[in-house]
Amino acid sequence: MNHRVLTRSFHTFHHLNCNIQYKPALRNEWQAVVGLEIHAQISSASKLFSRVSTKYGAPPNTQVGIFESAHPGTLPFLNKRCVEAAIKTAIALDATVNKTSRFDRKHYFYPDLPAGYQITQAEFPIASNGKLDFIVYDPSVQKLPYRRSVDLIQLQLEEDSGKSIHDTDCNRVLVDLNRAGQPLMELVFGPQLHSGEEAAAMVKEVALILSKIGTCNCRMHEGALRVDANISVHRPGEPLGTRTEVKNLNSIKSLVRAVDYEIERQINILEFGGNVSNETRSFDILTKETVSMRDKEVFQDYRFMPEPNLPPLHLYDSSDPCCDRRGSLDVNEFRSSMPELPEAMRQRLMQEYDLKLETAIIYVNEEDLLAYFLAVMSNRKRNPQVVSNLLLTNLLGALNTTNTHITNSPLSTSSFGDIVDMQQARKISPTVSQDVISVICDGDPRTPVQIVHDNNWIQISEEDSIEELVDSVLRESPDLVQLYKEKKKKKFFNALMGKIKNASNNRANMNMAKEVLLKKLDS
Repeated sequence: MNHRVLTRSFHTFHHLNCNIQYKPALRNEWQAVVGLEIHAQISSASKLFSRVSTKYGAPPNTQVGIFESAHPGTLPFLNKRCVEAAIKTAIALDATVNKTSRFDRKHYFYPDLPAGYQITQAEFPIASNGKLDFIVYDPSVQKLPYRRSVDLIQLQLEEDSGKSIHDTDCNRVLVDLNRAGQPLMELVFGPQLHSGEEAAAMVKEVALILSKIGTCNCRMHEGALRVDANISVHRPGEPLGTRTEVKNLNSIKSLVRAVDYEIERQINILEFGGNVSNETRSFDILTKETVSMRDKEVFQDYRFMPEPNLPPLHLYDSSDPCCDRRGSLDVNEFRSSMPELPEAMRQRLMQEYDLKLETAIIYVNEEDLLAYFLAVMSNRKRNPQVVSNLLLTNLLGALNTTNTHITNSPLSTSSFGDIVDMQQARKISPTVSQDVISVICDGDPRTPVQIVHDNNWIQISEEDSIEELVDSVLRESPDLVQLYKEKKKKKFFNALMGKIKNASNNRANMNMAKEVLLKKLDS
């Protein structure tokens, strides 16, 4: 994108700094650097260090045990399920599962942390050195998908803090400790992204993976997946710029807007000779702006120390002949039971069914839609392209008009398969296929075959009948025929084809009709 030299006044700059509308495309001479930290709540019935329930939506302060409320003398007891979830996640992200990891206390004082410290694994995490390959594709932004890769620096287990509710009307802070002690995986990724769109694509891929392996439900609206974004800008070839951290982004839309807004805000500051402050910011969903929370220039000493009440966590890997088997869990058992991950599924769809990457992305992003497609394709004689066209365009279009999910579709996979079979056998046209889908989605209880026969929708494919139909249209449309012969324009030919389609009540085999019409017009 060509850069326009800015000659705005200070007043204009101040206006921009306060009211920037995020712009996904960057100016060429600036490069953004974005690194994400993802906090994923582990799908576990109990908390990380106690047997208190983790059920979502309970009344405030009803899921708090003596450990979460920091009663003197209470001790942590490590949840085995959470360790297993971390191992599975590490394997799925191609990370090294460390044979020995350790828990530490991260000290800070805040009302939602009764003990005055958080138990985490910042120094010696359970896994490190992973890698995530993902695809960036948003049809509303770019036409073609492209691939990106980002490093997973470390994956650590830690407990969540409670939730503070700031009541500004009464000048007080309310604390709900239900979330305190919830089991989290913190995934720290390298600063290798360049836009909000790439950040969103990465988080979506992580969510797909975690949902597939069952370690997190990834419901961002429930707080099960939260993202912190570290953002800076610099000119290519120059050192990295000062970064800001935008905390607690709990939706994909907020992530995109916050990252792109912050990039544009920093560029504007630097272009006007200012300095970007190293600070923590939040995202205001109403103004769609990032807002300063606290300065990070002053080093905050968390006084990390080893957790004295938890011994080091030892694991082993039976695939390593030299491994020490005294660990508590075998990493190799989880590796051998790993399900098919999203990227492997995309590759299989493209190889086995000859689908485009864009189509494979749609299916993998929607598990129920993928299940429907695979059920229809259990008959391998069916053309995957025909199935995809009817499914993604016609059936989903009909369901969307009534706000019906694919799992509640009135058109079963077997009936859908019957429509595909009739179209492939040239018994019905693609237009009739669409009509049958619409009729059934409107509540018609008849089978596709019954609907086609009752409405006399069988396709006309006999050569004599098609020729007779074309001759009839040519006789009735001498003006269009003359215009086409004189100007050879496509619109006149399409008009004749439309008349043939209407004359046959959408029953004509239009490929045959096209061939016959061209032959007769040329002669």
